[in-house]
Amino acid sequence: MKTWSLFLISILMSACAHAQSEGILRGSDHVPVTLQESVASVTPGSIVVIGENHGFVQHRDQQVQVMQALRAQGLKVSVGLEFFTYTQQNFVDSYRAGTLSEPEFLKAIQWGSPSYDYYRAQALFPNLAEGALTLALNAPRSVTSAAAKKGLEGLSADEKSLLPPNFALGRDSYKRRFLSMMPHLPTPEAGERYFAAQSIWDDTMAWRAADFIKSHPDQVLVIVVGEFHVQYGGGLPDRLRVRLPNTPIVTFSQINTLGMEEDEIAVEIQPSIQDGARADYLWLAPAQSLGL
Repeated sequence: MKTWSLFLISILMSACAHAQSEGILRGSDHVPVTLQESVASVTPGSIVVIGENHGFVQHRDQQVQVMQALRAQGLKVSVGLEFFTYTQQNFVDSYRAGTLSEPEFLKAIQWGSPSYDYYRAQALFPNLAEGALTLALNAPRSVTSAAAKKGLEGLSADEKSLLPPNFALGRDSYKRRFLSMMPHLPTPEAGERYFAAQSIWDDTMAWRAADFIKSHPDQVLVIVVGEFHVQYGGGLPDRLRVRLPNTPIVTFSQINTLGMEEDEIAVEIQPSIQDGARADYLWLAPAQSLGL
């Protein structure tokens, strides 16, 4: 096993020796593809999950390009956003219908940062006239905050009522990667609580997406979410596949290569020995926050 692992690492490093800093690569073998090629297999009833670094103009523009490419294929495209709480779907609907102004909408949902300029185009992309919708996906922050502080067993009855039906924690490989990013937690119990909150985000978004695509099988749902939720299929994609075992799911990982050398990019994008490819497609580009 050790010899095979070393061999695989050498193959991966060799393939990435001249890693490019821009463009779309197939996640499994890093073959460059066009945007059209990356979405060519998407059909009605599919879900496309795009993992981003929050607050970058380049990532916003790439997301819109994916949506436009899908629409160019004749597909109806709805958009689900991590940044809207599902209990506030009525505000999203009123905003899209024009009965709630943008300032009123942002006040109603208590929008914080980054600037809404990074997400307006995605939220407004669905064509309401053809039945496409803008979908609020996330769990109420009050519930995830309570889970992080008190754990699942400490949630009140009202808080538990806001969890998705058949809620489940994320898989073990996802938990391992999540906890590895939080080395300074005071106790193992704190890690369990924080992972419960993370799992609530993922499973709530999967539940909302699953309900939507089941009732709109003639559409494609594009989900915009933080990139860690997408990496290696362990967060949101895993929960989607549990809830929608027969639904095609395509994942994109948007990777900011600003200031990175070729060898750093190679390490960043190489498949994990334990977890496989980072996503179906990797979209690399130097991205910079403009402080909007």
